[in-house]
Amino acid sequence: MRDEIAHQPHERLANHLAEDLAGVNALIRARMTSEHAPRIPEVTAHLVEAGGKRLRPMLTLAAARLIGYTGPYHLHLAAAVEFIHTATLLHDDVVDGSEKRRGRPTANLLWDNKSSVLVGDYLFARSFQLMTDTGAVRVLRILADASATIAEGEVLQLTAAQNLATDEATYLKVVRGKTAALFAAACEVGGVIAGAGAEAEQALHDYGDAMGVAFQIADDLLDYWGGDGIGKNKGDDFRDRKLTLPLIKAIAEADAGERAFWVRTIEKGRQEPGDLDVALGLMEKHGTLEATRAEALGWSAKAKAALAGLPDDPIRDMLADIADYVVARLV
Repeated sequence: MRDEIAHQPHERLANHLAEDLAGVNALIRARMTSEHAPRIPEVTAHLVEAGGKRLRPMLTLAAARLIGYTGPYHLHLAAAVEFIHTATLLHDDVVDGSEKRRGRPTANLLWDNKSSVLVGDYLFARSFQLMTDTGAVRVLRILADASATIAEGEVLQLTAAQNLATDEATYLKVVRGKTAALFAAACEVGGVIAGAGAEAEQALHDYGDAMGVAFQIADDLLDYWGGDGIGKNKGDDFRDRKLTLPLIKAIAEADAGERAFWVRTIEKGRQEPGDLDVALGLMEKHGTLEATRAEALGWSAKAKAALAGLPDDPIRDMLADIADYVVARLV
């Protein structure tokens, strides 16, 4: 039998919100069906039922409950958030040519790119139906803005790819777009539906934004600190020529010889055996991994600070613990 108190913060929050999460899962299953296109539930179920922490919809539920909400519509918003997230994953796997997601074959590999894109579009539409069910125009605006920001971030990342002129400010815009925007919106709409008021809504938004940035920086750093048990293969981002923060910092510090290495391996994509070790050595030389780690921890601290003015409640403590958890593997 599972311990009543789970060890990891997101599991403790999931236990605390178990009834709400069951309602969200039921709503997701009901809304991902299609009477006329059986391919839709096939593709959707493959990803939605594959596991995952459901962290983003949990944040919506947690924010609403933290403010004292007792109505039903936080479930609709949480399901909408999960559909937006799932739609972006389907589209991302097509753009990236990915073959695995959460350890399983991607939908585009099992079916095709056309199915993945169109089912992603369907889930976006379903998410907006769920938003309108609430009758709250402000939540529709917040999640619509977040959806636009996510797409903008993905396009910015595409145009900045393999461009050695990409700087930390551009990287942060990408991260705020593709990752933090949905975390921030997920938290904020939970507060809005609960009638939290402007100050608390802003605090929830700021928490989600900072936590999302910390989450992505930590994920990017782990590509170079990767090892058994963290679900990443060391150097995948280097091999894919992704300009993440550790690489951007190293390139900014490079002398002429080092820059020639980065031009060959990242800009031109001519990688040779041993290049990853050279890249890691340059990052070590310039201290860019430690500097990246410090930034992730700093954003986690910002997320926790944003919670200070919110109600004193076990949920607030769990949200603070989650902000620590997303960077825990870096400590």
